[in-house]
Amino acid sequence: MVIAVLADIVGSRRLSDRTAAQRVLDDTIAAAEADLALASRPLTPTVGDEQQGVYRNLGDAMTSLLMIQLRLPDGIAFRFGIGVGEIRPVGSVHGDLSDGPGWYAAREAIETVHAREQRALPRSRTWIVGAPGQDEVMETTIAASNAYLLARDELVGVMSERERRLTYGRLIGTSQQDLAAQEGISQPSVSKSLRSAGAAALIEGLAAIRGGSA
Repeated sequence: MVIAVLADIVGSRRLSDRTAAQRVLDDTIAAAEADLALASRPLTPTVGDEQQGVYRNLGDAMTSLLMIQLRLPDGIAFRFGIGVGEIRPVGSVHGDLSDGPGWYAAREAIETVHAREQRALPRSRTWIVGAPGQDEVMETTIAASNAYLLARDELVGVMSERERRLTYGRLIGTSQQDLAAQEGISQPSVSKSLRSAGAAALIEGLAAIRGGSA
């Protein structure tokens, strides 16, 4: 199984400094990979505001993309289309290219996110589509993962920057005491912030999904 991911920048045309925003995105992706190296091919800019990445399995993709969401500062955000399916290398004098059902599924997924944002789910950021031919187990995993993603994006979408930083820290295993020192606040304040943000539900939900999608 291969996981293809397309990402584009939310509101890219409204950014006052597109170059500076891209540096933030590049640094965020690199930092997440440094903390947990999960991508077969980390998200990389292609054209316009789009990025492409490849992951070995759905759990790795969902974890990595959550880390990126949590690390980004206010005012800069990605939307993600996750495609489950084959991708094939395409030889070119211009460098390594790939094609295949996984990318078509990722394109359909990111278009779904766009459509949901414009209707009843403005905080929607992530969706998964399986290419034709998935078995029953994967179809069930995708359906459960998408249900989780709807709730996850809502939780992340209302978090403050500090709540996102704290949730990110807990996701990668940083203790509450160390997070308190990093933020210059008390450990009880860290615990209170994590509880009010719903961080435990978000992290434990991801663990449950990963357990069924390895």
